[in-house]
Amino acid sequence: MHASSETLSVAETVRAIKPSDLMSAVIDCLDSHKAEDITSIDLSGKSSFADHMVIASGRSQRQVASLTDYLVRDLKSRGHKDISVQGLEQADWVLIDAGDVVVHLFRPEVRAFYNLDKMWGTDLDETDTVN
Repeated sequence: MHASSETLSVAETVRAIKPSDLMSAVIDCLDSHKAEDITSIDLSGKSSFADHMVIASGRSQRQVASLTDYLVRDLKSRGHKDISVQGLEQADWVLIDAGDVVVHLFRPEVRAFYNLDKMWGTDLDETDTVN
């Protein structure tokens, strides 16, 4: 059998969803399942761990857990397999790392306490950037 030049090595990965499509899928899923105050933040130039951050709220721990489940299922059904979830046990603040997009789902009072919207949404001065 002859291997083509397009064969991927073990180290190479196939992206199932382009970053822009991933971002749209995340926002559409959260919106369709009644997440509140959905905010997207462009992290280009601010962070090396992701290109975009999405922050949204659920009214209760149960809704935050459900939103997490819906989102993970939706992304997996689209072929995106590299997803990590943290904080689901308590569901006050759930972090979903989908590679190019990081999603934070909060209960409203927890979101207000940590205020990630303000921390990441404002432009950083050159002097405040750590290299």
